[in-house]
Amino acid sequence: MKKLLAPSLLSADFGKLTEQIEQVRRGGADLLHLDIMDGHFVPDITYGPPVIRSLAKSSSLPFDIHLMIEQPDQLIPHFITERTEMLTVHAEAAIHLQRTLRLIRSFNVKAGVALNPATPLSVLDYIWEDLDLILLMSVNPGYAGQSFIPSAQRKLVELVELKKRWKPDLIIAMDGGLDVERSGQLCQCGLDMVIAGSAIFAAEDLTARCLEFRHVIDAAI
Repeated sequence: MKKLLAPSLLSADFGKLTEQIEQVRRGGADLLHLDIMDGHFVPDITYGPPVIRSLAKSSSLPFDIHLMIEQPDQLIPHFITERTEMLTVHAEAAIHLQRTLRLIRSFNVKAGVALNPATPLSVLDYIWEDLDLILLMSVNPGYAGQSFIPSAQRKLVELVELKKRWKPDLIIAMDGGLDVERSGQLCQCGLDMVIAGSAIFAAEDLTARCLEFRHVIDAAI
């Protein structure tokens, strides 16, 4: 399975969004990671469906949409565009998680579950057949620029073993405090998809920074 790089637009300069998306595309980004926050499940508020629909018209990269919202079922259809390839909800926010995953898949989109740092992997026990992606949060969600929580690496190693047993084609993603060096280490441990925000968009040359990520990701075995 190819290792994936998904720059998180939460850290982008929204005044230069189209330009920066093109820069990360040239650097080898595979997807754009779009964080949707409602001010309830997490403290902050970001953007909504009108912005996603507008981006879908101007971007050639597929979307990895991360819903950090309460009652996600009500809004999932509004985030389905021609660019939406993956859509992830939080286990902590979806009351009927299996039904929510089925809803996502009904749109021919990969269904993902995000787990906060303190959420155990056991919440996945009875939904493996409905999963395409697991997003491990390596920070507590809600803000960009936080520091990596070290226990996330141990959680990743445990999830890789579960993947071998239950879902070999599962995509394991991680988001939060990932720099180039740490991304390479995590990919060596079995991470499939690197989501990075500040580490990419704070760079002077976004294309060059993505190429740095691409190098360590592709070198992982």
